[in-house]
Amino acid sequence: MKGIKKSHILFLFVAMLLIAFTVACSNDEDAGGEADSDGNDSGSSEGGISGDLELQYFVGGYGDSWWKEVIAGFKEEYPDVNVIEHAGPNINEEMRSRWVSNDPPDVVYIDGAGSSEAQMVEDGQLMNLSDWLQDIELENGDKLVDSFIVEPANYDGDVYTLPLVFDTWGTWYDRAKFEDKGYEVPTDFESLMSSMEEIKESEGIDPFVTSGQHPYYFLRGALYPAFGAAGGEELLTDVIQGAEGAWTSEPVLEIMKRVERMADEGMFDSGLGALNHTQSQMNFLLGDNAFIPVGFWLPNEMKNDIPEGFEFGFIPSPMQAPDETYAIVPDLRPLAIAENAENPEAAKAFVEFAFTREYAMSFSEHTGAIMNLTEVDLTQSDKVPAYLTEANAMINDPEQVQIYNKPHPMSADLETPVGNALMSLMLGNSTAEEFVEEAEKAAAEYRGSNE
Repeated sequence: MKGIKKSHILFLFVAMLLIAFTVACSNDEDAGGEADSDGNDSGSSEGGISGDLELQYFVGGYGDSWWKEVIAGFKEEYPDVNVIEHAGPNINEEMRSRWVSNDPPDVVYIDGAGSSEAQMVEDGQLMNLSDWLQDIELENGDKLVDSFIVEPANYDGDVYTLPLVFDTWGTWYDRAKFEDKGYEVPTDFESLMSSMEEIKESEGIDPFVTSGQHPYYFLRGALYPAFGAAGGEELLTDVIQGAEGAWTSEPVLEIMKRVERMADEGMFDSGLGALNHTQSQMNFLLGDNAFIPVGFWLPNEMKNDIPEGFEFGFIPSPMQAPDETYAIVPDLRPLAIAENAENPEAAKAFVEFAFTREYAMSFSEHTGAIMNLTEVDLTQSDKVPAYLTEANAMINDPEQVQIYNKPHPMSADLETPVGNALMSLMLGNSTAEEFVEEAEKAAAEYRGSNE
């Protein structure tokens, strides 16, 4: 009898456990919502994507209003995702320790001082997006991979970043003043020198300014187009990757002699070495200089400081020889997902959400720049500035401009020493021959460190 009673009690105990387990499972299903026919959780609007999503984005000349709009839309679409924003003009430095300690945010927009796409790829910090990219579609069903103006950077056949912003460095001038004074808008290096000589004599100013504290402004904004015009994408790729003999090649030396000539004839701002990028831009707006190489962010970044009557004029940087066409080298600003992302699914959802033609139009309206998507007609919006629609038309006219794509950005490990040598040349402290030797030496050290 005792054995039977014990067995009965044990049976009741097991039955109660089974009932409790069933109720718990039922409660869990209720909390998550009903599953649809594909087994997805319909309680979250997009297959159960939820949790914290950390987003890092640099706030510079493009501002942050576009980001705020996209993030608000994403939160509405994915209400179960808690977006944590890390943003600001110094965000790259502020987040550096997170990246170094392998605790990065999920999504990163790579732009601004202190960031280097190539370096992040070399350091294994970014997720390989090659396979996933093939599946991403835009709102009308077009494949994203087929809808870029410029394709993603290629690292030995792999894709780690998706180019969000199509910017391009060019040379800016005050169109109103040039028309009023009859100054020549240059079309090549010789006409640039002629125009600067006239302006220097008439205005009593140093015609050309750039940021001495950030030599890559002149490297990317003036020299890259010249390299493309002189040697095509092959030469451009070789100097960016530090190929042996690239920096001491004859085409590069010839271009650097043009820079030496500008320095010798006093065309660069005499205070160049101390200027950061905003100071150089302010000097340009105030009429202390006539030309500046900057990207499309210039008007938006300086919108509160534009003098009355000033009118932005934009041309591809005229550093090419007279028998060469204007050259443009797109400067892409990408989105990427961290290799060690805590919430990779939400990260992918955000990247997909941002890449739409609707947000591409919105980007031009907010920033005065172009998002890297085709079939976006900027003339359809009166909120897009005139200089941008004009520049966009020029860039897309092969009779006026040749586009040369770089394989990927130059690594900071190479760009920094090359920039230092470049500043010495621009300040008149070295010759073109000495510069190319220093750049070649830096390239050799860079290659050695990556073997």
